[in-house]
Amino acid sequence: MYEYIKGQIISLTPAYVVIETGNIGYKINISLNTYEALTSVKECTLLLHLAIKEDAHILYGFSTAEERDLFRDLISVSGIGGGTAMVVLSSLKTNEIINAIISGNVSLLKSIKGIGPKTAQRMIVELQDSMKKTGKDLFSPLVFTDEVFDEAVSALVMLGYKKAEAEKSVTKIIRENKQKLTAEEIIKLSLKGL
Repeated sequence: MYEYIKGQIISLTPAYVVIETGNIGYKINISLNTYEALTSVKECTLLLHLAIKEDAHILYGFSTAEERDLFRDLISVSGIGGGTAMVVLSSLKTNEIINAIISGNVSLLKSIKGIGPKTAQRMIVELQDSMKKTGKDLFSPLVFTDEVFDEAVSALVMLGYKKAEAEKSVTKIIRENKQKLTAEEIIKLSLKGL
């Protein structure tokens, strides 16, 4: 129904933005990636997705077409609504999510708040083939494997760290380093940061 909105930013938070256009203020839910793109501007254009529910009409805004396409892919998965999709988009970069789905990286997906092992598997099963067919696998390849991730997390847990803390640290290290890392290198870098 709505394709995009262009206007002045009246209010900006990590969860939503209020954009005024035509003397009407629109509250639009956004991801952290879109928030980062909007922090240095006063006017913007956001691509939109309108979700209509029994009790609400909710606008979701995106700074890129890739992010909106991924949001639409995510909400097509059984058990993932708009709120959960925004958490996924806020947790990782668009290409990291796509790469995790295409490579079947359950560990990375389930490290996202609100995504359990069953939902992560469902995301992979329902989206992997369509993403490969549409050429979304042309994004930069993953710099680690599921086994490396699991090995690094397991080692940190054995050293006394909580699993959630270890997964968050390993994910951060992997995201910050563009070269291929071994489990040992990830563990060393994680220990410096924990």
